[in-house]
Amino acid sequence: MKLRISTEPQQGSDYSALLRLAQCAENAGYDGFFRSDHYLHLGDVDPGPGPTDAWITLAGLARETSRIRLGTLVTSATFRLPGPLAVGVANVDQMSGGRVELGIGSGWYEDEHTAYGIPFPALGERFDRLEEQLSAITGLWTARGRFSFAGKHYSITDSPALPKPAQSPHPPVIVGGKGKKRTPELAARFASEYNLPMGTPEEAAEQYRRVADACEAIGRDPGELHYSAVVPACVGPDEDAVRRRAEAIGFPPDVLRQIGVAGTPSEAVETLGRWEESGAQRIYLQILDLTDFDQVEHIASEVAPQL
Repeated sequence: MKLRISTEPQQGSDYSALLRLAQCAENAGYDGFFRSDHYLHLGDVDPGPGPTDAWITLAGLARETSRIRLGTLVTSATFRLPGPLAVGVANVDQMSGGRVELGIGSGWYEDEHTAYGIPFPALGERFDRLEEQLSAITGLWTARGRFSFAGKHYSITDSPALPKPAQSPHPPVIVGGKGKKRTPELAARFASEYNLPMGTPEEAAEQYRRVADACEAIGRDPGELHYSAVVPACVGPDEDAVRRRAEAIGFPPDVLRQIGVAGTPSEAVETLGRWEESGAQRIYLQILDLTDFDQVEHIASEVAPQL
């Protein structure tokens, strides 16, 4: 099982803070550093200094890290047009030397759309747009010569389909969500990885089966996909440290033990073992306190070697 770091900078962070944590994660040996793609904070928190754009941030991190993989969990298909998104992600992939992954979803947070003037269609249309974006983006990346696409919501005519990403045939695509029908179908058709956002190992096993069934329905080997999940992390050397970390991110320790990877290193290893049994191959540890470098290093030194 590989461990990656997941962050929520819309809750109150800037590029400098993300850079320090990304470099800490890279030095500690994590496989990846990912961030959300939100323009508005969630819940009753002080959101200062305000949102950072996901792909602008990742472009900076691409030049200031050297090994760790970088990406979004997840970009909302409502935020960007497919052509410019394909160009931007390809640029960042080149800047990173081929370390970028595109997590993309239908979008769900209506308030951030209204707060920044972004149209927010009904759910069915958002999934239709996501499907067309996946077709158009992967088509632009893999086309040999010019590329055209005719959809209900997006049309591309005689594009030179440039630039090309560094990775071949293209950067890994991550499809995430808890939808029982269209999400597994889109993952089966387009994704390199399916990601469960939060949940339990039992819920993950059920959703992974849906994705595998969707793969088999179109003749794809389910083993071609990676299966992963995002879970909040709150790990410390003793109960006092766990309690302090839980208070810092606004959750009771018992709640974090139920929904995340929390407790002492031995508890964390046991929880991650349950996730591995569910079929998860990658766990994105959600670090909600972006200044808690000690926890990132503690998990890397005391938990990761036992997996």
